Amino acid sequence: MTPISSQGPRSHGPKHKAPSPVSRRRVLLGGAAVAAAGGLGVAGMASAGGAGSATGTATAGTGGAPAVCSLLAQATEGPYALPGALVRSDIAEDKPGFPLRFLLTVVDQNTGCAPLADALVELWHCDHLGEYSGFVGGNGHEEADNGTFCRGAGMTDENGQVELTTIWPGHYRGRAVHVHLRVHTDVTLTEDSYTGGELVHTGQLFFDPQINAQVQAAAPYTENTTPETDLDEDSVYDGGGAASGLVTLFALGESVTDGYAATLTLGVDA
Repeated sequence: MTPISSQGPRSHGPKHKAPSPVSRRRVLLGGAAVAAAGGLGVAGMASAGGAGSATGTATAGTGGAPAVCSLLAQATEGPYALPGALVRSDIAEDKPGFPLRFLLTVVDQNTGCAPLADALVELWHCDHLGEYSGFVGGNGHEEADNGTFCRGAGMTDENGQVELTTIWPGHYRGRAVHVHLRVHTDVTLTEDSYTGGELVHTGQLFFDPQINAQVQAAAPYTENTTPETDLDEDSVYDGGGAASGLVTLFALGESVTDGYAATLTLGVDA
């Protein structure tokens, strides 16, 4: 498979956390071979999902630890974080939008970039109207708010990989389209969530602006008429590519409506 691409609004709910300072530390150990570990997983997601296959070819990893990696840039968790998360593979619930299937690989920079197994990877983002669950109304739209849509988490396997399915996010005032990310270690799973553990990474994921423009120009995303911020004008993304959270995208079909798979290797300090 050939990859297609390698300060927010005020909150108004009692669960609003103050944003943490943005840290731009990155350790470049060399090369760009990190992403190879996800190659076979993306092919499987494309074929198993029945939404078509990604285009081109990709070099698949050998299953061993990548030889090199970058420490992913830390970033503010933003104003829309909530404590805890449902542990589930599909976080979209019933929200409309185009499929977005994440295949993320977590590696530990302190152990020679070995895969980090049994880590909890948590994602959250706004829906097609730019609204966050738990804070609906922040982007000017009225809709039902159950506090859980477009939020969830999954555990990495022995290869450090986790798959999470959602919808492509919408946009809201003042920020480029993005997804929030946290990585936890040593958590204890409950029936549908988790307790305890250590937070080892907080970051954000970003998307190719040309592909995002096609998404935002199609229904149901056109229901959101609030201004959109371009990626190069975003206050968090610093132009660092994958090291700053820019995902690699693979088309899942012939049309933008078929959605995309998104891959990234997350180098963390565990």
